[in-house]
Amino acid sequence: MTSSAISELTIAHLSARPNDESGNRAAPSASSIRRRARADFAQYRTRPWTKLALLAFGFVVAGVLWTAWLNRQDSGLTPESGIGYWLGIAGSSLMVLLLLYPLRKRMPFLRALGSVAFWFRAHMILGVLGPLLIVLHSNFRLGSINSNMALAAMLIVAASGVAGRYLYSKIHLGLYGRKAEIKEILADADALTGIIGADRVVSDRIIAQLNGFADRGAAAPNGVITGLLSLPVIGWRAGAVRARLIADARQAITAESKRLGWSRRVRRQRLAVVADLVTLHVAVVRKAAALAFYERLFRLWHVFHLPLFFLLVVAAIIHIFAAHFF
Repeated sequence: MTSSAISELTIAHLSARPNDESGNRAAPSASSIRRRARADFAQYRTRPWTKLALLAFGFVVAGVLWTAWLNRQDSGLTPESGIGYWLGIAGSSLMVLLLLYPLRKRMPFLRALGSVAFWFRAHMILGVLGPLLIVLHSNFRLGSINSNMALAAMLIVAASGVAGRYLYSKIHLGLYGRKAEIKEILADADALTGIIGADRVVSDRIIAQLNGFADRGAAAPNGVITGLLSLPVIGWRAGAVRARLIADARQAITAESKRLGWSRRVRRQRLAVVADLVTLHVAVVRKAAALAFYERLFRLWHVFHLPLFFLLVVAAIIHIFAAHFF
């Protein structure tokens, strides 16, 4: 995101409003400003349908596991034959398909298989469905040493994948977006400050607080331990700054609305715009403050996740060989 273009375009939109009959500056269209800001900085927001889809997927997986657990004694599933056996085959096949994402990412000639973004989504889904089918295959029972090792390795890799998905979202602009850069994020914070400051109702004190919060975010520690300890402080400070700025904006907008005779509807719209922009600004600064910390964690995660996956492959091969030939 190039912040200069964003700020110039949006500030111009805020400023280019006709004066009212008394010569006072009329309130800009709150809905259009809000839509423009949301579009310009959409990468810092989580879309509601994305959250809903993730929650629905999680509930379905949890529901399947819970139902299977309650009926484990009466289901008649056994890993050696019937449905239980084929669940194991299906789960193992899905786990093998996980390899297509790193292969597609590193081998351009495989582009006929689909985009990297598609296989990234598939990688995350398969990384849940594969272990789910394997757990159903085991019917929540432990077996031989080799099968227990394969099951433990699979669960560790699945948990590692969930952690990796979380860390990935913290260092990229959106779930499937490009990698975030600290300079770009801070430039977006400056652009948002300019957009908020373009509204004459907003006081210099509010702008000073925004700039102060951004400066503290840029100076956040980036070590693993110090970064971990600073995360709760940054979160608490972000909430406090947001609440204080919105309260100050409400007071300023109320005073201005009385002076200009704005209706209650206009007053609410103006406050909603400022509150939305302040919330965006706080989210941007929080991402900048934690970026270096999450980048370090993501590098460490990569060091462990790939060897764990290959350990899982070896354990699964041993288990399959032992199950069929011994």
